[in-house]
Amino acid sequence: MSEAPNAQHDTSPAIPQTEYSSGAPSWPNRYIWPVLLRILDSNKVSARKVFEIGSGNGATANLLASYGYDVTAIEPSREGVDVARHNFSGPAFHLGTGYDDLAGVYGTFPIVISLEVIEHCYSPKTFLERTYDLLEPGGLGIISTPFHSYLKNLALSLANKWDTHHDPLWEGGHIKFYSEKTLARALGQAGFTQVTFERAGRMPILAKSMLAVFRRP
Repeated sequence: MSEAPNAQHDTSPAIPQTEYSSGAPSWPNRYIWPVLLRILDSNKVSARKVFEIGSGNGATANLLASYGYDVTAIEPSREGVDVARHNFSGPAFHLGTGYDDLAGVYGTFPIVISLEVIEHCYSPKTFLERTYDLLEPGGLGIISTPFHSYLKNLALSLANKWDTHHDPLWEGGHIKFYSEKTLARALGQAGFTQVTFERAGRMPILAKSMLAVFRRP
């Protein structure tokens, strides 16, 4: 497999490898995509260039390409990149992680997205620093992650769902759990501004995921 020129990858276990067998949308794709497309439509960005961090099997990159976006995507799983390249010809897929010097390799972009990735990162600080460097001044960033709040956590407790929700036996599972407050603080510390949130899946107070929308000043 070819890699991006001059790419330097962090090969530590900080970003787990995930198995991919097809280019079919994942279950989270089905409830996150409508919200993602609505955000992109309501936050008009003149240049239709997108960088995706953690493209998985390429399904989201392909969706955006079908809407006329020029998509560059990186994914730490070699299998994921192979599956994406085999199934989708529009976007450019490369092997890489959210800890790499992405701006140094690919330049900057007016739109950067990363869906259901940050909860897998041991160092969200490094991940967000790389995202900041990758985003053009004034550019639009969108990050999704599973939603947590007092009421949702209480509902999980009452339903005795914590063992499945935090499943420690899930290889490559979630290691960080965010509320809107904690994710907003992390984004602010990274230098992002105009942070807002949208929720996806179920009713808003028990949403499955949240999408943080932000700008690089």
